[in-house]
Amino acid sequence: MNKHPLPTGDTIKIAAIVTEYRWNSHADVIVGRLLGDFDYQPQVEVVSLYTDQVPANNMSRAEAARCGIPIYPTIREAVLAPHSPRPVDGVVIIGEHGDYPMNDRRQKEYPRRRLLEETLLALEERGLTVPIFCDKHLAYRMEDATWMYRQLKERGIPFMGGSSIPFADPVPAFGPSLLKSARDFVVVSFSSALEAYGYHGMEVLQALAEQREGGETGIATVLGMEGEDVWRYVREAGWMEELLQAALSQYPAYAGGHPSVHDPSPALFVITYEDGTRGAVFQFETLVNQWGWAFRTDGGSIVSARIHSDTARPFSHFERLTRQIERFLLTRRPPFPMERTYFTTGMIAYGMESLYQGRPLATPELRMSYSASIAPPVLSSTELEGGSE
Repeated sequence: MNKHPLPTGDTIKIAAIVTEYRWNSHADVIVGRLLGDFDYQPQVEVVSLYTDQVPANNMSRAEAARCGIPIYPTIREAVLAPHSPRPVDGVVIIGEHGDYPMNDRRQKEYPRRRLLEETLLALEERGLTVPIFCDKHLAYRMEDATWMYRQLKERGIPFMGGSSIPFADPVPAFGPSLLKSARDFVVVSFSSALEAYGYHGMEVLQALAEQREGGETGIATVLGMEGEDVWRYVREAGWMEELLQAALSQYPAYAGGHPSVHDPSPALFVITYEDGTRGAVFQFETLVNQWGWAFRTDGGSIVSARIHSDTARPFSHFERLTRQIERFLLTRRPPFPMERTYFTTGMIAYGMESLYQGRPLATPELRMSYSASIAPPVLSSTELEGGSE
């Protein structure tokens, strides 16, 4: 891979806080680009690095040495960056990948709350309010996500979360104005890693659903199921099977026929919105290898597409994400409201809890409204009460 000279001089300076930095990790494909890998020309300068774990195939030490960047033993030191002649202008947190426990809800217990909490304490110590990017969802526990959301709002921290998938191209392209009258959505996701890849499905769903007329009005319930229960539910519900077939029709390699023949034991998450909008995220193990979706408008027409994301290195969709991260760090203005990340965190957290409990769950924290444009949310009377029970 070509290495471009790193920015210098008046370029904004950032600290990178990661769980692990190894080949094809999110740290590699995001922070690596900010260090000039992947033939990428960064617009910001990484001046310090913290790695929570150092696996045998660790890349961080070699990359930091190549770029002359210190690796600090604590998050506080990385954020304070005592070697730098001026404070950092932003922080990139990537709490994805690493050797962390898997709980009985089949969630990997990434320490994302701790990474953010220690970052906020260090910024407070220095009197800084700088933009923070956090990769993917906020936390595996809804209580932690709500704490993180509140802290960021109360401190006035510009924030961007989420993943690369919503920035990838839909194939075929469509007119986004069609989403204004959409009320039923089906998203196709994949992999046996239910939480990790199910989150992407939730994020695709919410990135579409929040565009409907009037903006987001809140989520009432989340239901998760697996195996034969999925196809029984699909038959009885009636509304989602045609949308599922439309989404699958966008995959050139799809063999046709009923998807239950090709994947008899998928997972399904059903999202019911406060205004009656319905969403479904199917998680297949082998049927597809990219995300896709379909929605039905009020007029009854169906719009569907496949999301074009690379399945191998160099993962060009991460280049788009990195560009969005840089633009956010430079302008302090995120490309979408942080409420989307809060919602998608709740959607997957409640989805995994619903699978564990075997019943639909109310989602009191998500009974709030927000606009897809950058604007403060309107909270309901629940005022973010309750946990993930």
